[in-house]
Amino acid sequence: MKLQFLGPLYAHPGPVASVCLDTSRDLDDPERALDLRWRKLRRSLLAHDADEATVGALEAAVGSDREVAGRHGQAIFAAHGSLVLAEGLPEPPDRDTARFGMLPDALALALQHGPDIPYATVAIRRVHLAEAAGGEEELQLDFETGRWPMSRVAPGARVRHRIPVEGWPKEAEQLLAELVAAVSAEAVELVVLAGDPWSVNSLLRSAPKKLLGNFVKLKDGHYRRPEPGRALMEEELGLLFEGRLSDHDRHQLDAYLGQHARHPEYVDGLDAAVAAFQRGQARALILNLPVRISRHLWVGTAPTQLALSGEDLNAFGLNYYWEEPAPGAALIRAAAGTQAELIAVPEDELPLEDGVAVLLRYTVPE
Repeated sequence: MKLQFLGPLYAHPGPVASVCLDTSRDLDDPERALDLRWRKLRRSLLAHDADEATVGALEAAVGSDREVAGRHGQAIFAAHGSLVLAEGLPEPPDRDTARFGMLPDALALALQHGPDIPYATVAIRRVHLAEAAGGEEELQLDFETGRWPMSRVAPGARVRHRIPVEGWPKEAEQLLAELVAAVSAEAVELVVLAGDPWSVNSLLRSAPKKLLGNFVKLKDGHYRRPEPGRALMEEELGLLFEGRLSDHDRHQLDAYLGQHARHPEYVDGLDAAVAAFQRGQARALILNLPVRISRHLWVGTAPTQLALSGEDLNAFGLNYYWEEPAPGAALIRAAAGTQAELIAVPEDELPLEDGVAVLLRYTVPE
């Protein structure tokens, strides 16, 4: 998973205020619950020397996702009195957090972006028109693209067409052309089809062979209509994508396993990850879920300036550096700042030393 979306967080020097909180709307009084949560975080930030202007910038963004129904959260960052980044979270955090420090605490946001699978959904309903309109039938087609799971709270543009049944063959031809373009241009991995059996089956019969491997047809054809601000077929997509990596990340993980088989000392563990980021040599940061990194890191102002001790940075000639109590924040900054990617895998699927590994950009020397 690429980390360009974190770019704004590192465009300006710290300190940065980072907030991650539950903004769910599936409560009897969501506004009161959100107000209580924010007050607690606000007090914590001020107690840790955050300035009023920066806290005020955060406060203006808290709850700005009110149009999104159901369970979800927000990750919000501000610095020097200005909002830096605010994004919805598909899942509310396990606990609300607020931190004021030199580095943004972006690990939770980055993890919720994964596995970042590009997909498209096509839902077709048969609509019976009123007698006044001739009592004929139409097909209502909804087409949406997205990246899972962030599309759950930030769905892509949804296009709706109303088509007379007799006009379906021509419309299906146009839709297939759009799908072929999306698969090619956006690397769409799955095209999920649901709804009217006749329309869906005719679409599949007309699909080009190169696209057939990307199609998934829901068995019963039924899907829940989305709530406001939520993705089309969200529940069904959750079942399809559960425990799945994107094709791109799977290929990266296979490459890591090849490097690990030859030279584990270069790629496995926190020591190897730090050494790789110091040289700008990491192509991807690999983390175990749940993330448990017990050792602190020492960092400077640049992404490559991180080490396992202050003495190491001092030996590099740095005069300004600090002990970073959130190692995940340091590793994510190093990855984003060196154009490395992020792959998160369950610990029981692939246990890593220290819960951390890297895929190197270059071949490990024999």
